[in-house]
Amino acid sequence: MEPRESWAALAAGGVAGVCVDLILFPLDTVKTRLQSPQGFRKAGGFRGIYAGVPSTAIGSFPNAAAFFITYENVKSVLPHGSSSYLSPATHMVAASLGEVVACLIRVPSEVIKQRAQVSPSSSTLRILSHTLYHEGIQGLYRGYKSTVLREIPFSLVQFPLWESLKDLWSWKQGHVVDSWQSAVCGAFAGGFAAAVTTPLDVAKTRIMLAKAGSSNASGNVLAALGGIWRTQGLSGLFAGVVPRMAGISLGGFIFLGTYEKTRQLLL
Repeated sequence: MEPRESWAALAAGGVAGVCVDLILFPLDTVKTRLQSPQGFRKAGGFRGIYAGVPSTAIGSFPNAAAFFITYENVKSVLPHGSSSYLSPATHMVAASLGEVVACLIRVPSEVIKQRAQVSPSSSTLRILSHTLYHEGIQGLYRGYKSTVLREIPFSLVQFPLWESLKDLWSWKQGHVVDSWQSAVCGAFAGGFAAAVTTPLDVAKTRIMLAKAGSSNASGNVLAALGGIWRTQGLSGLFAGVVPRMAGISLGGFIFLGTYEKTRQLLL
């Protein structure tokens, strides 16, 4: 991959990440509060819907940029193109490695954001200092494993589906898809991936919001899923699925469409 292409992937990914995270932040807050252990109303309801937005604003660009520069570089060195049967596997591997790298930036931002979302009376800075004082740097990475375990299955579904839908649409119309068509493919792929990975998202939220020293604070995803199943059943595992699907479908449209358009303009 040429340096110019790497810089284009980095910049386009960063711009796309900032756009989608800030535009859809209210939906993300509603989803987090629906998934929180104390319930939607006690977590803030519809009050302070932008609580935690500074954390997202700071983390969005480097997080998305890290994902896409890894995704594009890994994709460029793995076999693809002529061997069409290898393409889905290439996209899966590239997306998975992209998520592992991006989560190094995403998780601290997500921890502070989600804690602010369920405590709208506390400022982002206060939550950050409280987390560092009581839990140290380790507290900022609470839920790293659960986030990676959520993001990898999500990417394994979303990115091969997105790439396949673009290829199908390109074949049908006889030329490469436009950025808006890529965005439509991204919306469908994102919504489907969001639905099937919601239980992992609920587990990740519970782990990040758990009090220090509690069983969920250990970061055991299977234990968190088991606890949710025992106390709330299937509805608990799929808490927040509607705003998650809506947010990620819209997010897929904005994120992948903006990425394609920005990358085209830079190359």
